[in-house]
Amino acid sequence: MDANVRVGQDYKFIPMSSVSSGKIWQVCPDVYYCTNQIVNFVMVGTPSHWVLIDAGMPKCTEEILEVAEAVFGQGNPPAAIILTHGHFDHVGSLKGLLEHWQQVFVYAHPYEFPYLTGRKAYPEPDSSVEGGILAKIASIYPNDPISISEAILRPLPDDGEVPQLPGWKWILTPGHSPGQVALFREADRTLISADAVITVKQDSFYKVLLQTEEVQGPPRYFTTDWQAAWESARQLELLRPNLLVPGHGKHMSGKALTMGLRKLVRDFDTIAIPKHGKFVEEADENS
Repeated sequence: MDANVRVGQDYKFIPMSSVSSGKIWQVCPDVYYCTNQIVNFVMVGTPSHWVLIDAGMPKCTEEILEVAEAVFGQGNPPAAIILTHGHFDHVGSLKGLLEHWQQVFVYAHPYEFPYLTGRKAYPEPDSSVEGGILAKIASIYPNDPISISEAILRPLPDDGEVPQLPGWKWILTPGHSPGQVALFREADRTLISADAVITVKQDSFYKVLLQTEEVQGPPRYFTTDWQAAWESARQLELLRPNLLVPGHGKHMSGKALTMGLRKLVRDFDTIAIPKHGKFVEEADENS
């Protein structure tokens, strides 16, 4: 199988981290996640069959492989890789992982395909957006698209099933990116929310460093459609999840999660939507 993945010329190591970096959390008998610098990747399954969800930061292949081997053993590739979306911090080490693991398919929503096959770049991150220092330095974040070989990239099926993960459904959650998806398991109401809902204020360096827990909307500097992002948060809140594993921040459960999601959806315009920024202003001009 052709495992060719070309990364953008601006893909480089990003020197930022958090107190949770490198920690592995087991939140269900078969659900694990690890914080890779400032982003989470998720692993679902058992040593006999598991799936990787997202591929972390650039230049972190060895760290991700070490985590996977610690959980599932050496020489044990995933049955599939699911990409929630194609931003640099969710696909950053995909090339190295696919070079190490052979015969692994990658699945994503077709709306993300232009950004995963080199045909189109996301809008540049907005360093003018209201927010903390991680928003102000957003111009340093990689933005060139990666290009995954059509031999290994597959669309998520129309019926909502998640390949290689029986019992899980994917849910389209646009706003942060056109084809972002979340994953939900009805049996135990576990939600893998990607960046549609996160649990840390991602533009604040201090809060990211300490992983201060608070239910938040998507990272401001990359989110281009705030009304769609609000609707996506509303759809996830309606699922009434018992457990949330976000793209950024720590997992949450119980009353804190229920109340946090409810407040976010109710007050999304003040909690999540920035007061100023090019994507907010473009939306106002077009309304």
